[in-house]
Amino acid sequence: MHHTWRELRERGDGVVLYFTKFTDSRIAATNGNNAIWLDLDLNQVERRCALAHEQAHMDLGHTSCTYPKEEAAARRLTAQKLIDWDALIDAFRWAHTADEAADELCVIPAVLNDRLRSLSPIERALLTHITANT
Repeated sequence: MHHTWRELRERGDGVVLYFTKFTDSRIAATNGNNAIWLDLDLNQVERRCALAHEQAHMDLGHTSCTYPKEEAAARRLTAQKLIDWDALIDAFRWAHTADEAADELCVIPAVLNDRLRSLSPIERALLTHITANT
C-alpha cells in the first residue's frame, strides 16, 4: 500500500503541509513547489487521497492553476499510486459494490473510478475475467 504521509516526509524538498478551512469548493491545493493545503474537515481516507493528488501535481510539475489535461494526469497518477494492480484484483474478488472495493483499498470512490478508467485493454480484460470467475 502506498503511504502518502511517508512520501511527504521523505520528499526532502521542504514541502510544508497546512490544514485550513477552504471557503470555496476545494478540499486541497498546492503551489506545486513547497506547500500543500488540506481542508480541516476531511476524514482519514479523504486526506490520504487529497494529499496523494496534490503530490501528483508536484510530481508532474504543475505549479499554477491546472488545466483539464493536467488535472486528468494528476488524477490518473494519484489512482495508480494509491491502487496497485494486485490490491485492485483482491478487492474485486470479494467486493459486492464499487464502494466496498474503494473502502477496502482505502480510497474514495472517485479515485477507484479513475484507476478503472486508466486500465489498459489487457488489464480490463483480465479484471473482467477474474471477477467473472470468482
